[in-house]
Amino acid sequence: MSKFLDWIRPALTVPVTPWGAGESNWKAGPKTLFVLIAGLWLFGTGEAAFVASNIGVSPWVVFAQGISKLTGLSIGWSTFYISCSVLLLWIPLKRRPGLGTVMNIIVIALALQVMIPVFPTPTNLGLQIAEDLFGIILVGFGSALYITSNLGPGPRDGLMTGLHYKTGIRIGRVRTMIEIVVLSIGWAMGGTVGIGTLLFAGLIGQSIAMAFGIISRVAPQPTPEIASA
Repeated sequence: MSKFLDWIRPALTVPVTPWGAGESNWKAGPKTLFVLIAGLWLFGTGEAAFVASNIGVSPWVVFAQGISKLTGLSIGWSTFYISCSVLLLWIPLKRRPGLGTVMNIIVIALALQVMIPVFPTPTNLGLQIAEDLFGIILVGFGSALYITSNLGPGPRDGLMTGLHYKTGIRIGRVRTMIEIVVLSIGWAMGGTVGIGTLLFAGLIGQSIAMAFGIISRVAPQPTPEIASA
């Protein structure tokens, strides 16, 4: 048991991997592209499981719902403007968009479209929670894979990694804090919160950190240690 717990120990930072791209965020070899697409597809599949569980939307969707109620914009346009605003926050954090940022939009949307019908839509709460947890695990591993391809993260993951590198706070804690803040603001503006929403907000940070930890042990590379705050 102790060996298993050590193996899944959350990472403090983003590991360096053999498949990571070089200096350019826009150029990558076949291995890097494969990991990028596989990670994004896993991410979208996890989101599909989360949607199918039907016990609450993610914190960022709650935020979009709140903006929608406050401004009269649709959920789609609210999400678009939120993404643009988050990208602006990258500037002081010195994050750069790349091929992964663009592919994030395309592959995740495609995975959602394809995979939502694949998942069951249980009505039993225990099964709904189990499906939700499965989705959170997939999103965590998908995030870890595509972020370590080093081709540029999506808007929200870029905010997470940017704040992590800027503050030195553990990557999992940064993500958890972001989700809680976004959820709280969205709920205060009238967004709908469910059990799945709370599970996602509380666990997604640790899911990503654990996935980073497993990747760092499967594909070990020298990584600068960032102390937790």
